[in-house]
Amino acid sequence: QVQLVESGGGLVQAGGSLRLSCAASGRTFGIYAMGWFRQAPGKEREFVAAISRGGGNTDYADSVKGRFAISRDNAKNTVYLQMVSLKPEDAAVYYCAAVRTWKTNAVADRYEYWGQGTQVTVSS
Repeated sequence: QVQLVESGGGLVQAGGSLRLSCAASGRTFGIYAMGWFRQAPGKEREFVAAISRGGGNTDYADSVKGRFAISRDNAKNTVYLQMVSLKPEDAAVYYCAAVRTWKTNAVADRYEYWGQGTQVTVSS
């Protein structure tokens, strides 16, 4: 069982930056690949970024490539999402998720554990 708690969301102007964190409980964080997803009002939850359990492989949605960076610190049981050059269309609730596999995964249904989400608001 893994519990995930996101933090770092907030209000930022377009062009600004935020860093989201996701802290995981338990001693087995390193066996889980991690992902970030987001959901805006009236829209489906969508994939943002994923990282393999060792951190050596990452994957990004086309809409965030070059602006977002996912990373993890297994010693701290934490995964991060650094977001720069934010756009109004990036506004959403951001969720982190965990799946017990070694590789990255962009499919939400394959994730086993989810956090409660953190709100990101981008003003134009």
